[in-house]
Amino acid sequence: MHDVEARVLNAIDEPETVNLLAETVRVPSVTGTDAESDLQHRLARLLTEAGMDVDVWKLDLAGLTARPGFPGTEAPRTEGYGVAAVTPGGEGPPALALQGHVDVVPTGDLAKWAGSDPFAARIEGGALHGRGACDMKAGLVANLAVARAIARSGVRLARPLAVQCVISEEDGGLGAFATLARGHTAEAAVISEPTSGAVITANAGALTFRLEIAGRAAHGATRHEGVNAVEVFWPVFEAIRRLEAERNRDVPEHFAGTATPYPIEVGTVRAGDWASTVPDLLVAEGRLGVRLDEDPAAARAAFERAVAEVAHPWLRENPPVVTWPGGQFASGRLPAGHELLDQVSGAVADTTGVRPVESAAPYGSDLRLYAAGGIPTLHYGPGDVRFAHAPREQVRLQELHEVTRALALLAVRRCAAL
Repeated sequence: MHDVEARVLNAIDEPETVNLLAETVRVPSVTGTDAESDLQHRLARLLTEAGMDVDVWKLDLAGLTARPGFPGTEAPRTEGYGVAAVTPGGEGPPALALQGHVDVVPTGDLAKWAGSDPFAARIEGGALHGRGACDMKAGLVANLAVARAIARSGVRLARPLAVQCVISEEDGGLGAFATLARGHTAEAAVISEPTSGAVITANAGALTFRLEIAGRAAHGATRHEGVNAVEVFWPVFEAIRRLEAERNRDVPEHFAGTATPYPIEVGTVRAGDWASTVPDLLVAEGRLGVRLDEDPAAARAAFERAVAEVAHPWLRENPPVVTWPGGQFASGRLPAGHELLDQVSGAVADTTGVRPVESAAPYGSDLRLYAAGGIPTLHYGPGDVRFAHAPREQVRLQELHEVTRALALLAVRRCAAL
């Protein structure tokens, strides 16, 4: 390891990094809320203090919605802000962008959380617990800690390093879409989503669907006069499960160890408006997994065809209505043979002593937007995605420190310190 690399690594302040993670988890930045904007402004100030040139802008929501490729949203939103920072000096576009999203999903039932406060940032057993700790404020803070370490070390970079903080990843990717539309780019990017020590070079996609199943209302005492929308939904659900099995028969080796790389799940079901009335409408919403390199339009068509072909006499006369609201995640991947994989793997091996495995993820992410924008991108970050979106959400602090060191070494090497 060169002296300049050691200087940057020695400039990482681990207690400071943990404190910053706790501070960011305590901001309840649920997608679409005012706290999401608040955290963006806080991060912009911290990046400015780290000596970076920072662009903060208010998103033109109407203009972005009208742009080709708009990724969709699900959470109500009245505003949003973008934050993109680059190290001063250096030539050409950033040699590397470190990206992370500030938004988190809602907490769910508060009674399921230990201590009942999801945003307390409790530290116990070598881990920090709280909503967003894993997905993905630990990765966000690792990116910021890299920028701070480079500034503190006094090392000058020949090529700029970018740090990009985005909103709305959880419900579609509006923040990344806006950042790219703003013109912020890089020769390569690492999104520090949780990867459990692996390097993730490909993502499946995920499309939000809505199903409306019609029934026929009647008094519950004379239910045979009606058609229960819940009952006629069941064969549709069974058809969805058969489609899922069919779409997961042959999967790329990148997904080794993943039980269902392209899952289809029904997340919400609502039916009926009175306890003693046969329900005449069922509305179900869920997500459809998109296969690697599959056109999302083809995935939608396969789903619609499977639903339309359900053999049920009522449904033949009253076909289900399928629409596609909300987030629309295509798949994405790092180009085969791209140098970024070896560079990240080498930095991880040199800082941890273990070379990471390459893997793929069954969920959508901002990776596909960067890849579609011509920026080779992969995931490497602290945390285990199995804790994401759950009341047991947590991140091991040792992983936070290991990832910060690896990303710092990668940044110095890609940006060619002077």
